[in-house]
Amino acid sequence: MDTVYRDRNFDDLAEKFAHKVYGGLKGDIRLAVIWRDIAAEIVSLQAGQPLRILDVGGGLGQHSIRLAKIGHRVVYSDISKKMFETARDHARVAQVEHAIDWHCGGYQKLDEVIDGKFDLVLCHALIEWLAEPDMLITRLKQWIRPDGYLSLTFYNRSGLEYRNLIRGNFRSLERRFRADPGSLTPRHPLLPKTVLGWLDTADLQLCRSSGIRVFHDYVTTLRGGHNDPYSVLQMELKYSSLEPYKWLGRYLHLIARQPSQL
Repeated sequence: MDTVYRDRNFDDLAEKFAHKVYGGLKGDIRLAVIWRDIAAEIVSLQAGQPLRILDVGGGLGQHSIRLAKIGHRVVYSDISKKMFETARDHARVAQVEHAIDWHCGGYQKLDEVIDGKFDLVLCHALIEWLAEPDMLITRLKQWIRPDGYLSLTFYNRSGLEYRNLIRGNFRSLERRFRADPGSLTPRHPLLPKTVLGWLDTADLQLCRSSGIRVFHDYVTTLRGGHNDPYSVLQMELKYSSLEPYKWLGRYLHLIARQPSQL
């Protein structure tokens, strides 16, 4: 591991992140797949009983806000002050600012500001930006109650390699990967087997796996259904959970459960 690398703070890329990641169909697909998975796996989300939820690296706050609007008790945390302020502004507009506990700082210091365990811990597109990604899941596990869940997304190195193959960027595949500091491509994209191994080491049971954008980002010429955003979204949802397509998603979404304590 590069000892001079630090956890990535998105203060300098907050506007670019909002536009590039969530400003169009890419963001719609991302949110739709994640919410579909969570709602399908965690039935109690819709049962009217408030859950305690922790959103680590909550970014623009879409999930925190949506969950707070349907009555759940949410704790939001992000290291980026700009992301934090934007998420809080969005929550204010949605009239749920006071239904969310707000914390700005690295996840490593969350123990100083939160108590107890959570029914659901969200951690989306954070692990690939960390100096020590292998430490994250073990830390998140301590905040999940027995029979509670972890919702984790990460940038898929297999998807990145496949895209480079399609585009003929063979030299990029032959040398050590180096991301542009101003890019939204993370410095440490992760292989699925690596993250699945970390879940196994932490004794978290995989419940569901889906790909996010399993074909959208690979299309270079729009034809047929590619010109209809609704059709693209529906096909992304369909193939996101199918073998082998899901493992080619630009991101992967995993839901894992903390087993009951005997």
